This record gives sequence, structure tokens and C-alpha cells, in this order.
Amino acid sequence: MQTLRESPETSYGISFALEKIDSIVLDVFKPFFNNLPLDPYIKGNYRLRRLSRFKLSDNELIHLPHGYLYQSKDYNPVVGGVKRQFAELDEELIALYEFKKLVQEVSHYCKLKPGVEIGVHQIRTTCSPKNYGNPAPEGIHQDGADFVAIFSCDRQNIQGGGTHLYMARREKPVFTKVLYPGELLLVNDRDFFHFTTPIKPLEAGVGTRDVFVLTSPSLLVDFED
Repeated sequence: MQTLRESPETSYGISFALEKIDSIVLDVFKPFFNNLPLDPYIKGNYRLRRLSRFKLSDNELIHLPHGYLYQSKDYNPVVGGVKRQFAELDEELIALYEFKKLVQEVSHYCKLKPGVEIGVHQIRTTCSPKNYGNPAPEGIHQDGADFVAIFSCDRQNIQGGGTHLYMARREKPVFTKVLYPGELLLVNDRDFFHFTTPIKPLEAGVGTRDVFVLTSPSLLVDFED
């Protein structure tokens, strides 16, 4: 892992850092982004998504039981207060060395304690000349986690999609970057707000932006809660 930019640490650990992970072969992820179901909670049919939660124990990745995603309206004004259910990540994806490596790198760099839950969101945002894609329909926001990590897997026929970090919603961004495949942005969610700008096609046809977003804690809740 190559550090491209890092901010000073805070009382919660890392503040934010941009990394390039050269040890992960990105092509192995591509087939698993082609069978993502639509996100039924967002209007426009431009976002596709799966979600699972895990923990690391003795360096082994443990897939935890299915749950629902819940955020308050304070964190998500669009779908806050809604118990959202998404399909689990594909078991063949979870079994990949590269997938386990990604979760391990995030856990290590954020200095997560053993057994802490990690949510992994697999997200494709699409766009066309008549339908731009919005990776962050909730606007400038925090997720309600301790740490958020955005890993870029692929960008095809798109422009835009720049990720911004803010100290406060009404301030100018302190960091702006289009994340290219293989780049990982780690953010202390308690210190920063984040936002990703809409995407549109470079040329005629469909464009896609494929990312994994990891959060700790997972933000997933058991069904009996």
C-alpha cells in the first residue's frame, strides 16, 4: 500500500488518508458488479447495490448474519429512519483473496480492534446522456460511523464523481479528488463530512462507477432489534 496523502491523526486515530493499493488485482471484481440488484430506495434506477457485514478474528474474515441498514434522518435526510434491506454480497466474491485483502488493509490502517463489525457496501452508479448518476443523493453528509473507506474498482465512460471532504456542511471542501481504480480514501467520519459529485457520460452510451464503501461499525442492525 502506497500512501499518497495523509492528514494528522486525531483522538479517534486517522483523520483522512489517500492510499493506492497495488497488491489487489481489480479485474477479479468486475464480474460481480455486473449482477448487482437495483437499490429500491433511490428514485431514478441508476444505483445498484449489495451489502454485507463482517468481522476479522485472528486475521480470518467472518461473514456475519444478515441485517438491515439503519441511519437516522440526522445522517441521511433522503432515506433516514427507514429500515433498508439489501442483498448480501456474492459468496464467490467474499471468498476472493483480493476481497479479504481489502478488508484487512482498511482494518489495519484504521487500527480497528479485533471483532469490530465492518460493513461492506458494493455499489455501482450508472449514468446515461438523459439520466445522470448521483453517488451521494443525500448531499454533503456523515454516515454515523467511526470510519468510512471508499475503494475505487472501476470507472467506465464517465466524467465527474469527485469526492470532497468538509469540516462542516457550509464550508469549502478541504480535500477534493476523483478516485481512480485502485485508490482508497479512508476518512474519520466523526471529523469530516463527505460528498461525491454526480457522474455523466464522456461519450454516448452508459457510464459506470464501481466502488466498495466500508464502514466501521457496520451500521447494520439485527432483525430482532
